[in-house]
Amino acid sequence: MKANENLKVYALPDIENMKVHGRTTGRLSPLTLFWTGSAIEFNAKGSELWVEVEVDYDQYEPWISVVVNSVAVSRQMLTAGRYWICIFRGMNANVAKNVRIVKDVQAMSGDPGCSLQFHAVKFDGQFLPIEEKPYKIEFIGDSITSGEGAIGAKTEEDWIPMWFSALRNYSAMTAEALNAEYRILSQSGWGVLTSWDNNPRANIPDYYEKVCGLLTGEKNEALGAFQPNDFDSWQPDVVVVNLGTNDGGAFHSPAWRDEGTGESHKQRLNEDGTFNEEDLHSFEEAARNFLLKLRKYNKKAHIVWAYGMLGTPMMPAIYRAVDAYTKTTGDRKVSVFQLPNMTEETAGARNHPGKLAHEKAAKELTEYLKGILPKNETLRL
Repeated sequence: MKANENLKVYALPDIENMKVHGRTTGRLSPLTLFWTGSAIEFNAKGSELWVEVEVDYDQYEPWISVVVNSVAVSRQMLTAGRYWICIFRGMNANVAKNVRIVKDVQAMSGDPGCSLQFHAVKFDGQFLPIEEKPYKIEFIGDSITSGEGAIGAKTEEDWIPMWFSALRNYSAMTAEALNAEYRILSQSGWGVLTSWDNNPRANIPDYYEKVCGLLTGEKNEALGAFQPNDFDSWQPDVVVVNLGTNDGGAFHSPAWRDEGTGESHKQRLNEDGTFNEEDLHSFEEAARNFLLKLRKYNKKAHIVWAYGMLGTPMMPAIYRAVDAYTKTTGDRKVSVFQLPNMTEETAGARNHPGKLAHEKAAKELTEYLKGILPKNETLRL
């Protein structure tokens, strides 16, 4: 292949018209993407574009998807090392292309070595300004919001990054339909109070203040994952909370035990199979406290607790928690929305919602959010 002699290398800080999506530290030398759906975006008027990545992991490799003019055109596993990836070549040099390079996989709390960084870009044209979208939405969730199982055959059972998708995902679909910029904070198996296996340390609310606080290890500390998040720099119009699925599962899982301290925790069932009232109350308190935290950092956002794609056993408790929060604070910009349940036809890999389930959830959530967001003629639906 003949080399393109017009390619010029740009360090990320030297690119004026570049947009970074997702929570980051603000550093660009290099840029670290932590969360699923995080991305770098360009309006690139040229024929050929490359990006220089640096990738590492002990167990779970990152994946990326490339979106050109709102259409996903490629998806790939990134192996360890520092190297260049061609995003496109041979395109019309006189036409601007909107390009997003999207992190397809969640932040991996189980792999302290996992990282994805961008150092530079090679390009033979010019970067044009990127138009700001009229809305911002933050999605907070578990494996559903991480897009686990949203890609791959129904028979797949391996827990590997290949079966995660940030694009075949109700969050991305909802944001696109509403012409909104979005961020995702999600972790498979985690909940409001505990994880699916009753681990009280695996809850999203405890780590919300940090850039990506659910990661671990000295490497992530050096990358800035544990820095306080700059909430003033990005204030959402809506915060969508899709949590509770794993809290419900914890009632049916064995007790969690810390081998080091002997500490144990269990969400209990009564003899008749119903949820223990005391433990349900603990969940409700955790949910109410999370709403207080969300409002502290998102002063003007409407908070929507959206739940239900894998059943609704916790829905009464969620309603009680939201009601208690509203009564004690007087905050009326909080509501509950039931997402459509996954069916046999819409299931994906690993017994999780597939693309069809995410599409249905996105369609219904979009219609609901259209009634909440301020009216704007840039809505696509």
